[in-house]
Amino acid sequence: MPKPLRNAQRIARHDQDAKPPPSAGGDPNFMTSLARGLSVVRAFTGATPQLTIAEVAKISGLPRAAARRCLYTLEQLGYVGSDDRRFSLRPKMLALGYAFLSSTPLAATLQPVLERVSETVHESCSAAVLDDDEIVYIARAATKRIMSVTLNVGSRLPAYCTSMGRILLAHLSRADLDAYLGRVRLKPYTDRTITSRDGLRRALDQVREKGYAVVDQELELQLRSIAVPVRNSAATVVAAMNVSAQAARVSRREMESRFLSSLQEGAGEVAQLFVR
Repeated sequence: MPKPLRNAQRIARHDQDAKPPPSAGGDPNFMTSLARGLSVVRAFTGATPQLTIAEVAKISGLPRAAARRCLYTLEQLGYVGSDDRRFSLRPKMLALGYAFLSSTPLAATLQPVLERVSETVHESCSAAVLDDDEIVYIARAATKRIMSVTLNVGSRLPAYCTSMGRILLAHLSRADLDAYLGRVRLKPYTDRTITSRDGLRRALDQVREKGYAVVDQELELQLRSIAVPVRNSAATVVAAMNVSAQAARVSRREMESRFLSSLQEGAGEVAQLFVR
């Protein structure tokens, strides 16, 4: 298998290490069955669109019997379909994602701005927010030049080795950042990935000082990206915007000279829209 494809599949599966869903921990209000059902839904990704019960159990960290019951319930409700052996998500699942997008003005506000920035720089432009230890894409304007793993709204990537993730991590409170660094597993996606906690902390300090983040081939070889914070009217960082490009075409210096000002102007436009 070609190396770029192997790397793309590894990125797409990065959060699929077997781990059980959150437990009640003695909280009488915590619904364990719901947590298990959501962990089953999250097992399905672009890299794993069809799964057997055994595969769902392994990815979600659930016992096989629990995974089977969750899949059966989701199938009865119309969110999952099967061919007797393999399961896959059904279109009804889109309603859940649409509910978020339609109720969150940030994504709708960002989309036309991303499209203008993308048109100006002739590269893909995206926006993401932090969710647990990952970034989640909430808006995207893609060109034909894309990385080897397909990214869409809803795609998730590790925060520590992505430019938007670095922006969002750099603006966490000290306590939240310390907690993140204490629990995150820093896996090397390439030989350039920062995998030490001290190294990552220093990189985040630089991001905070400069006001932008550049990640050079840490997530995938031949991929560079630059990101800036998106703030609301109270100057709170609510998202990050980035431009990504192939390293063979665009140098790091060129990213800063060509793309940074367009990104900053776009982020400033979003902040002004929040004021209205």
